[in-house]
Amino acid sequence: MRLALVTAIAATGADEDMNLLLDACLRAGIDARVLAWDDATVSWNRFDLVLLRSPWDYTDRLPEFLAWCERVDRATRLVNPLPMLRWNTDKHYLTDLAALGVAVVPTTFVEPDTDPLPALDAFLARDNDMREFVVKPAISAGSRDTQRYTSAQQFAAGNHIARLQDQGRSVMLQPYLASVDEAGETALIYFDGKFSHAIRKAALLRPDAAATDALFAAEAISPRAASDAELALAGIVMGAMTQRLQLAVPPLYARIDLIGGMDGEPRLLELELTEPSLFFAHAPGSAENFVALLGG
Repeated sequence: MRLALVTAIAATGADEDMNLLLDACLRAGIDARVLAWDDATVSWNRFDLVLLRSPWDYTDRLPEFLAWCERVDRATRLVNPLPMLRWNTDKHYLTDLAALGVAVVPTTFVEPDTDPLPALDAFLARDNDMREFVVKPAISAGSRDTQRYTSAQQFAAGNHIARLQDQGRSVMLQPYLASVDEAGETALIYFDGKFSHAIRKAALLRPDAAATDALFAAEAISPRAASDAELALAGIVMGAMTQRLQLAVPPLYARIDLIGGMDGEPRLLELELTEPSLFFAHAPGSAENFVALLGG
């Protein structure tokens, strides 16, 4: 097998999964090459499989990235598949999953043609007990352009929303769930529809900290045993995704990011099907298990 592991020129050397993945491919006899999606010199039809790993600048170039995905999909096998990528690269997918019964973090979308301050006022009026909230773009990754605000910072938050709207971007408003400050997030990683391992991500958004414009924010990661409640919700997420996308087979990889709600029960923060870190280093043997599925 000839395998292309897709990154971005801007992400060169930043993907901590890549070396473990390359080593596992070498041991499995797979000819794997690390290539940037935005390298115009690459002939993608020379590869049996093109596997997205860290094309982390796609959020700033989504139409260009999806057009590239379409070209690759016509030339060879793209993983994850194109319909899944089209759906998952915009976090409006949370609305679809909520409609199918998934317990998601409550999310309000503010579209580019909406007045920001009235939309923010209406969002805050729905919960008088909300002390903090988050503003982030609907097309985003790595906490870029994402910021935490108190209810007294409406003017600053409104300006943040307006800046994103001026760029033609839809904006998400979510309550800041304080459980993350102590417990962090739980990310559950699935390979071919089966649970592999879980990790803990420490809180990233600090009070009064500016939004990062880096490609991704540095994260504090450690192994974690997923709880029964987290595994149950992740199973519901996988089922709802399968129903929404009418999948005949599960995605080769999926990462389900959960956070504790106000009632202590887990809530879906994000479903990552495009380019998630899979944290091989925190689960010995996971890279080898993943590579064993590539010929399927």
